[in-house]
Amino acid sequence: MTTNLRRRERTDWLLNRIFKATGLLTIAVLGGIFFMLLYNSVAFFLDIDPVDFFTGSQWKPGGESAGYSILPLLASTGLVALGSMAIAVPLGILTAAFLSELAPSHLQAILKPVIEMLAAIPSVAIGFLGIVLVGPGIATLFGLQNGLNALNGSILLAVMALPTIVTISEDAINAVPDSYREASLALGADRWATLFRVTLPAALPGLIAAVMLGLGRALGETMTVLMATGNASAMPRGFLDSIRTITATIAIEMGEVPYRTTHYFALFAIAAVLFIITLVINILGETLANRLRKFHA
Repeated sequence: MTTNLRRRERTDWLLNRIFKATGLLTIAVLGGIFFMLLYNSVAFFLDIDPVDFFTGSQWKPGGESAGYSILPLLASTGLVALGSMAIAVPLGILTAAFLSELAPSHLQAILKPVIEMLAAIPSVAIGFLGIVLVGPGIATLFGLQNGLNALNGSILLAVMALPTIVTISEDAINAVPDSYREASLALGADRWATLFRVTLPAALPGLIAAVMLGLGRALGETMTVLMATGNASAMPRGFLDSIRTITATIAIEMGEVPYRTTHYFALFAIAAVLFIITLVINILGETLANRLRKFHA
C-alpha cells in the first residue's frame, strides 16, 4: 500500500507539473505573439503619425501618395462581422433551443451531425460557394453587377459560425436544471413561455460565451472574406459595397511586401489592432458571463 501510495503521489506531482508547464507555455506563446506585433507596430509608428493611421480615409500602401489608414479596413471588418452575427446568433440559438427542448430524438440524430459537419467544410470551399452561388443570387436580387460584397461575406461567415454557436448554446441550455422547467410548468406556463422566459435566461452565460466564440470566428476568418467580398479597400457605405477586411489585407499583401519597409510594418500594426480588439471582446464577454453566473447563482 505504501509503495502504491508513493507512486500515485509521484504521478500526481508529475501530472501537476506537466499541466502547469503547458498552461505557462500557452501564456508565453500568446505574450510572444503580442510583443512581436507590438515591436513591429512601434517601428511603423516611428514613420507614420498614429492620428493619420486611425483617422485617415484610405489604405493605399506604396507610391508617392501612400496612405496607411486602418479605418476603411476596420469598418469593413466590423461591418461583415456584425452582419454575420445578426444572422448567426438568432438562428444558432433558436436551432440549439429546438434541438435541446423540442426536437424528437430521431430528428436530433440527423440534425446534430449535419450541423457539426459544417465546421469541417474548408473555408476555401465556402468562399467558392459564395462566388458561384451566393454572389450571383445577391447580384440578381439587388440588380448589381456582381455580388462580391459585405452581404455575401456576412452570409458565408454566418454559416461558418453556426456550428460553434449551436453546439455551445445547446450545451448551455442542457445544463439548465430540470427543476427550473418543472417549476415553470407547475405555475401554469406553457412550453414556449418556459423556453423564452426561464430556460434561455438561465442559460444566458453560456449563450454569451457561444456568441463571443462565434464573433471571434468571424473576425479571424481570412480565406472566405478574401474570396467573396470584392477586396475593395475603401470606406464601405453599406452591405452592398465591396470591402476588404483586416485579415484579407494581411493575407494578400504580406507575401509580396518588401521586408522591413513601412508597408511591412503597417501590416503588423493592423494585425496588432485586430489582436487587441479580439482580446477585449473575449475579456468583456467572459466578465459579463461571470457576472450573470453570480446573479443566477
